[in-house]
Amino acid sequence: MTIASSRLAALAAAAVLVAATSTAATAQKSYGPGVTDTEIKIGNIMPYSGPASAYGVIGKTEEAYFKKINAEGGINGRKINFVSYDDAYSPPKTVEQARKLVESDEVLLIFNSLGTPPNSAIQKYMNAKKVPQLFVATGATKWNDPKDFPWTMGWQPNYQSESRIYAKYILKEKPNAKIAVLYQNDDYGKDYLKGLKDGLGAKAASMIVSETSYEVSEPTIDSHIVKAKATNADVFINIATPKFAAQAIKKMAEIQWKPLHILNNVSASIGAVIKPAGFENAQDIVSVAYLMDPADPQWKDNADMKGFDEFLAKYFPEGNRLDGSVMVGYNVAQSMVQVLKQCGDNLTRENVMKQAASLKGHRTTNLLPGITINTSATDFAPIEQVQLMKFKGDRWELFGEIISGELGG
Repeated sequence: MTIASSRLAALAAAAVLVAATSTAATAQKSYGPGVTDTEIKIGNIMPYSGPASAYGVIGKTEEAYFKKINAEGGINGRKINFVSYDDAYSPPKTVEQARKLVESDEVLLIFNSLGTPPNSAIQKYMNAKKVPQLFVATGATKWNDPKDFPWTMGWQPNYQSESRIYAKYILKEKPNAKIAVLYQNDDYGKDYLKGLKDGLGAKAASMIVSETSYEVSEPTIDSHIVKAKATNADVFINIATPKFAAQAIKKMAEIQWKPLHILNNVSASIGAVIKPAGFENAQDIVSVAYLMDPADPQWKDNADMKGFDEFLAKYFPEGNRLDGSVMVGYNVAQSMVQVLKQCGDNLTRENVMKQAASLKGHRTTNLLPGITINTSATDFAPIEQVQLMKFKGDRWELFGEIISGELGG
């Protein structure tokens, strides 16, 4: 009886030990959808076709960067499975692709999907499903709303902040300016316009002499440029995506209209916008930067720029190093990798957002010196600093200090 009892006690103790060990093992690893011991499945939606197809290269660059990470052993031993779909910059198509990624592909998260209207179309769905809509590829101010949309976060500087910086520049350089604005007729364009008006303050009503919007379905914006010139404006603010931004630059040269030309950062790519429009037509355009420009000779011997070139040579030889979108894709993918590294073996959707909201002094390799990425539970705007630049010759030249575009900044 005693021997049997002690055997039972020993077996019971062993069973408790096994249970405790397996519980500890389970506690060490916690996985959300799309995650195994060997894989992390990430979704992405890009306009590989349609009016914003110039941005499709961002997705291609990210795919190449994740191949590099996988070749180097992955993230904590797990390979990234990057599933990227085309939405042609059409919000209804974005909704379809997001549902496919979440419900059929069962991805852990959707990363860096592009465009303000497309992301707006899926924001409520992603938050209702509690799936991270992480580092969206749009600078709309609405992505920094952790209270109402805790599953959505931006990455790049926001449009309103950028426009307020342009407003400050105009007030300083041309206080009596007559401003003509061209903007895309959607949340993206209106966000920039609001920032401009906020930045100009009481002077906005008298300084802005023309506000013209265009639809992405229009084949050309030439008529809008002709109308803007007719107002005798001496400042032109170009709030357009690459195809239309390049058209504006070309048309302005054709009709010999030479105002101070301010171009939004999302179309400052030399390869995708300036070169097609003609270097001679783009002289003295003003924009802002937050990433190094491969065409700028000051970075020629920079180790991180050499790293970018090595990446292109080995993993993305077809990538155009002068296309700013390639540089964006290369750097935002690094932030995604950083978040996944911080997650360790706790790869749940909740922890992905927790880690994304815990970036402190994070720097991707090609951010301009002095710019860092910082987030918190109440601040979902990772990059809030930029530097002004002017196009000279065949490249952008940085000028002035690093500026914070934060409200009141």
